Amino acid sequence: MAGRAGLVTGASRGIGLAVAAELLRRGAAVAVTARTRPELDDAVAALVTGPAGGDAARVLGIAGNAGDAAARDAAVTGTVATFGRLDVLVNNAGVNPVHGPLVDADLDAVRKIFDVNVVAALGFVQLAHRAWLREHGGAVVNVASIAGLRSTRAIAAYGASKAALIRLTAELAAELGPGIRVNAVAPAVVKTRFATALYAHDEEGVAARYPMKRLGTPADVASLVGFLASDAASWISGETVLVDGGLLATGGAG
Repeated sequence: MAGRAGLVTGASRGIGLAVAAELLRRGAAVAVTARTRPELDDAVAALVTGPAGGDAARVLGIAGNAGDAAARDAAVTGTVATFGRLDVLVNNAGVNPVHGPLVDADLDAVRKIFDVNVVAALGFVQLAHRAWLREHGGAVVNVASIAGLRSTRAIAAYGASKAALIRLTAELAAELGPGIRVNAVAPAVVKTRFATALYAHDEEGVAARYPMKRLGTPADVASLVGFLASDAASWISGETVLVDGGLLATGGAG
């Protein structure tokens, strides 16, 4: 991916940071976004000094909330202005402020979940399309979840938003081919700060439900995203690829 540029949202830590490192490892320049400047600065420093880095000119940090239209525009505009292109968009930013059943969910919280997890992802695609992808082509990878494919009975609103993101992925793939490929990845529980509440109480017990007998790592997801963003996946579009340690093969979820 040398000579190409990517934008990864929600990339100050966890899966997003690992994806940014994977794109760098593959030779691309990468812009990363996050809500808070201190965490974003730490992420940029980690990328520059990490195994895949070493060249500060290939890393750009742009602070901003994915749910804010002006911040999305600044991220896309800044990426193109700095690197002269935007070949890969990875929609990783997501929120999950509520747990529990939908019937009792606070509707304002549900609106926030869908605004960030679905509407913002579409907003980033629209902006990237206008700024570069429409004329030059490229790839979009959305970070969904197995919660969008099977009920977890625990993070229902989040799961519904990820189901919408999976549907959005297929619709965009149908609209934007052949020049632009759009795919999604659907992780199970990955050991990140975002997912701590899902496994910290009993990591060994949670991992025991997986055929692979361990939870995922950010690198597990990042390597798949890197593949889908690359030319090696040039005939793959509209797919949602599981990266779940075999969990859904057992009929389970979460």
